[in-house]
Amino acid sequence: MNTAEKLRILFNPKTIAVIGATDSPDRVGYALMRNLIGQGYNGIVYPINPKRMSVFGVRAYPSVSKTPDKIDLAVVATPAPTIPDIVRDCGKAGVEVMVIISAGFMEMGEEGKKLFAEVFETARRYNIRIVGPNCLGFMVPKISLNASFANKIAMPGKLAFISQSGALCTSILDWSVREKVGFNYFVSIGSMGDIGFHDLIDYFGMDSNVSSILIYMESLTDARAFMSAARAFARTKPIIVLKVGRSAAGAKAAKSHTGSLSGDDATFDAAFDRAGVIRVDTINELFNSAKTLAMQPRPKGNRLAIVTNAGGPGVIATDTLMNGGGAIAELSENTITELDKVLPPSWSRGNPADVLGDADAAKYKATVEMCLRDENTDGVLAILTPQAMTNAAATGEEITKILNKHNKPILTAWMGADDIQAGKEILEKGGIPVFTAPEDAVSTFLNMYHYSRNLDLLYETPETIPGEFKPNIEANKKMIKDITATGRFTFTESEAKEFLSNYEIPTTKTAIATSGSEASKLAEQVGFPVVMKILSPDILHKTDAGGVKVGVKSAEEAAETYAQIIESAKNYNPDAEIKGILIEQMVSKKYELFIGCKRDPIFGPVIVFGLGGVSVEVFKDVNIGLPPLNMGLAAKLIENTKISTLLKGYRGMKGMDPSYLPYLLYKFAYLIMDFPEISEVDINPFCVDETGGVTLDAKIILDKKSVEKPVAPYSHLVLPTYPKQFERNFTFADGREVLLRPIRPEDEPMEAEMFTHFSPRTERFRFFQQIKNITHELLVRFTQIDYSREMAIIAEVDEGGEKKMAGVVRIIADPFNDSAEFAIVVADPWQKQGLGNKFTDYILEIAREMGLRRIYANFLKENFIMKHLFEKRNFKITLHSEDDYYSAELVLDQES
Repeated sequence: MNTAEKLRILFNPKTIAVIGATDSPDRVGYALMRNLIGQGYNGIVYPINPKRMSVFGVRAYPSVSKTPDKIDLAVVATPAPTIPDIVRDCGKAGVEVMVIISAGFMEMGEEGKKLFAEVFETARRYNIRIVGPNCLGFMVPKISLNASFANKIAMPGKLAFISQSGALCTSILDWSVREKVGFNYFVSIGSMGDIGFHDLIDYFGMDSNVSSILIYMESLTDARAFMSAARAFARTKPIIVLKVGRSAAGAKAAKSHTGSLSGDDATFDAAFDRAGVIRVDTINELFNSAKTLAMQPRPKGNRLAIVTNAGGPGVIATDTLMNGGGAIAELSENTITELDKVLPPSWSRGNPADVLGDADAAKYKATVEMCLRDENTDGVLAILTPQAMTNAAATGEEITKILNKHNKPILTAWMGADDIQAGKEILEKGGIPVFTAPEDAVSTFLNMYHYSRNLDLLYETPETIPGEFKPNIEANKKMIKDITATGRFTFTESEAKEFLSNYEIPTTKTAIATSGSEASKLAEQVGFPVVMKILSPDILHKTDAGGVKVGVKSAEEAAETYAQIIESAKNYNPDAEIKGILIEQMVSKKYELFIGCKRDPIFGPVIVFGLGGVSVEVFKDVNIGLPPLNMGLAAKLIENTKISTLLKGYRGMKGMDPSYLPYLLYKFAYLIMDFPEISEVDINPFCVDETGGVTLDAKIILDKKSVEKPVAPYSHLVLPTYPKQFERNFTFADGREVLLRPIRPEDEPMEAEMFTHFSPRTERFRFFQQIKNITHELLVRFTQIDYSREMAIIAEVDEGGEKKMAGVVRIIADPFNDSAEFAIVVADPWQKQGLGNKFTDYILEIAREMGLRRIYANFLKENFIMKHLFEKRNFKITLHSEDDYYSAELVLDQES
């Protein structure tokens, strides 16, 4: 039984055993029984307590094996030391899922950890899935199921809530009932020994009755699975996370600058952005964002128009908007002119649009609608304060009449209490969210905008790579082997530069001197002026050690500088191993940049880019991203820094080639991806101007554990990489050579061009209908895939020097990687060349490698080619005569 089926049983059990059930009101087992019996849940509840004949008037049983029915779900509230035996008993009795309420595991030191390990080792042996331990339990309000010890059940609704904190759950329950916020699922997951965020995101993501997934997160144990699940559903269902612990621990200086620039919390921000997740800071923001996204369209930009009958709240809203990265919409002259006709002469004639205290409902409606109509606005916030002439209810009625006329969000802030209550209820009922404070409304608007922007950036078509990139991987492997063979895990600067240059990252011309006379000679060869630096694996911050001298202009000065640097370095660290003095050409360019990488304990390698030089830690103008990077993601990493404005060209100064730095970061990301042995990298400064750039200083530190115990390629990354291992050559029947390879996001234009070669018949066979409009959104869905959940293999052919897509075959797995849908198409010019058969055999081979159990497909009754193709491979074929199509299914033999 797979995870999806287990979760279906968890959230819709027919039989529940409460282990530790009791009549004692001060026990958790009492609260569990109270919540499950007589509250509307239609299943059967069995109390399990060997010391009692009955609980709550219901016959009790000594163990789950003694109940007359097989138990679907066991909810356990007994002391931690009893849990391993209980799990074993449940396993023997065939229990599918458990909720362990009990505490006393990971939080109780070594003994608790041993107990924890024993519990989950036993659960795995019997294929039991577990929520907890140390949790509140869960609720499914639509079926009146309250398998928790909370005092009340949540209201039914369309939100799914997942929390690591049981105590917070009870507070949110109180708040949600007061605010009339409803839930489809309400789950406390505690220590996440088994079922975690990713399992629940996958399950809730597939439930059409869930509008948003809300998460209270304290820690993350399986970042790779979380990122995969979040990315799979973020485009269709908002995932909103309140991540606590913006800890100072992540800001502690490490061995390199990167450590102090990529704190734990900043990495969470980068990961959430990459997954399309909305991050919020408060409980109010969590629910406000979910409620508003369910009610209103997402804004296309950050330009907000503010309509208010009081100046102060308008100013508060404006400050919040600007501080949060939003923009005050510049109302057009036409809008100003139109508003002049309906508002008194003393209105503000701008944004915020102050309609004055005596504004009636008609003026509010007209002003809001004109602002929505303005092409310079992306949304409108209407603020109302109760004044003597204000009719909050009538104003609410008028504003709801505007809803759905414009594809822009309308938010309202009705400030006050009793005087505005009627208007608030009218707005909420009409589908317009109401906030009590304007700053809350603005924060929600900005969260909606960031969600839209992240999705747009996530799914935009990246630029093609500017040139062919051929890193010298083997040379770098040898360097790591040679350096670590000496017992070192820190590169010297010259070694670091060689390592970078093997990946086409430009570095300066250098030489190494081991004496003053040699320094004189080599400096002349490099060419004056030169820079001289201490070369020691034990001195990483050379400036602090007095180990750097710039602008050395003569042979005599080079000899003197050599002696000075050696003396200074020895004073700084008498035990440092000194390998000599590095002499390099002095480069003068306009801007100094920082490029770095550090291994995050949760998300693996993170890439840092920004302003460099000695001021790097003072200004901290940096941005963080996760590898892999394509050209689009690399450009985004650059654009979110202040230095990027100067790099584009400023006040008449020439800007850089816009593809230069993204391509550089693209190559740097591959360096990090190819070598899991890397712990930290600093390139600082990387000096640039409009002619290009060069590395002036570099540090590389290896991870001793990864060197001593090699890991599988790319297993150190939380995001899937392009699976190059699936590239194959194929020869058409007519002798033409073809490259079979996984699809890339950059292939969108090529896929769009392939559609032009589909006959109506081919298109109908593939899509069951003709596709009239090949949209960017459709092509994004085809080309931007998560390789861990889906695989698409294209046939790339060369037609007169132009690369074209001849066809594509794909398998789309369910979120739990059990079954996958098969689809295939070959464009008309390349049919009857054997490609369909090759595609099918190859994708089935990949499916087995992915661990899939079942492949299925649907095809039209008239498509005899597909019928023959499936019959040849022993698919089970079923005719659906009423709907005029066949279904095909193959259970994969994993040994094949």
